[in-house]
Amino acid sequence: MHNFDDAAADLARLILRYTHERLALDPVPLDQSVSRDELEARAPNPIGFDGNAAESIFHLFEEVLAPAILSVDSTRFLSFIPAAPTKASLLFDMVVSCASLQGISWKEASGAIHAENQVLRFLADAAGLPDSAGGVFVSGGSAANLSALAVARDTAKRARGDGRYMVAVSEQTHSSVANAMRLLELDPLVVPTTDHRLHGEPLDQAVAAAAQPVCAVVATAGSTNAGLVDDLAGVARAARSHNLWMHVDGAYGGAGLLAPSVRARFDGIEAADSFVVDPHKWLFAPFDCAALLYRDPRLARAVHTQHAGYLDVLHDDPEEWNPSDYAYHLTRRARGLPLWFSLAVHGRDAYSAAIEAALAIARRTAEHIRSVPHLELVVEPELSVVVFRRLGWTNDDYVAWSEALLRDQVGFVVPTKWNGETVARFAFLHPNTTDDIVEEILERMR
Repeated sequence: MHNFDDAAADLARLILRYTHERLALDPVPLDQSVSRDELEARAPNPIGFDGNAAESIFHLFEEVLAPAILSVDSTRFLSFIPAAPTKASLLFDMVVSCASLQGISWKEASGAIHAENQVLRFLADAAGLPDSAGGVFVSGGSAANLSALAVARDTAKRARGDGRYMVAVSEQTHSSVANAMRLLELDPLVVPTTDHRLHGEPLDQAVAAAAQPVCAVVATAGSTNAGLVDDLAGVARAARSHNLWMHVDGAYGGAGLLAPSVRARFDGIEAADSFVVDPHKWLFAPFDCAALLYRDPRLARAVHTQHAGYLDVLHDDPEEWNPSDYAYHLTRRARGLPLWFSLAVHGRDAYSAAIEAALAIARRTAEHIRSVPHLELVVEPELSVVVFRRLGWTNDDYVAWSEALLRDQVGFVVPTKWNGETVARFAFLHPNTTDDIVEEILERMR
């Protein structure tokens, strides 16, 4: 199993042929999920005491399993939050996997960590965070939010004493934050909003009237459902006045920091104590990759550093940067390297242009919707999400429309809920999604 013999060489050629063909697909097909019964019939479990020919197992993946996985990098994948990794990042992700590159500690992986830290510095500069800022790449926004809120809670407990704390949020705060608070035994302080954005004055009033001490506030820089950015400057002022930890969840929208047309919407993010952005979303990296940054990483290190007899050697030199000290994990792959490679190859300007392309098609789509009598915008798009309704439709109409789009491979567009109403939603990330694709999807609403 561990020798590169003739069989392994043949398998390498087979897999490299597949990856070459997959990278070259233009357009990338949507594909679609199939039923459990069909998969059990066509892909019975091949795992047993005896092995199988590698070629036959790969054929099973290529012909049966892969087509039953939606292609999140398709230009027609416009639901949830898509992905559009660059070819350079995908290819370098193969290097990371093939070489088993990990990034646990400086002693083991200084080269990988050095490169990852260059990307983290790039992101910190984009947000206006100080030179002291630093952090780590984790699997996604859920892991990042959990790790950051653990630091916020423990920092408050050291300064203000034990007890049960609250975290200020809005109704648009991502669901992973609620899960993180439950795990950390933090209670939500839901701040009322008038425009689905968190603002400084209502935050100030809510914290002042709270029945329990509040240790942090979570601001959103690009809500998942509508792409809205909170009043970060106002939130920052209120956070300072109440000595709150300010965490900014920019998992989806934080990439807008690189887009000149919307950069001003993020004013105030420079005051964040922690900030997350997921490069596997709008920064064109492969899954799974989320960047977590701290204004003062020493506070995170005090919370997340793990101690054991076999680990103490990792902390002999306090100047060495150990990613395992900045989130709840220990083992981790060097998941920031594909982004590092792609950024270094293409440069910031290319990334800015690709992000602006998604913003531009969102604006053009909004204009098109305004011009069609039977369509109506639900909220003015702020980033690259467009939420709209088809006048006269019920929930069943939206579901039938969505299912027909996928069945016919026209698009993957699932409905969402807005104030309890079923509506439609586009999430644009891929710079190659065209107006023709959007118009074809909207035409199905007539």
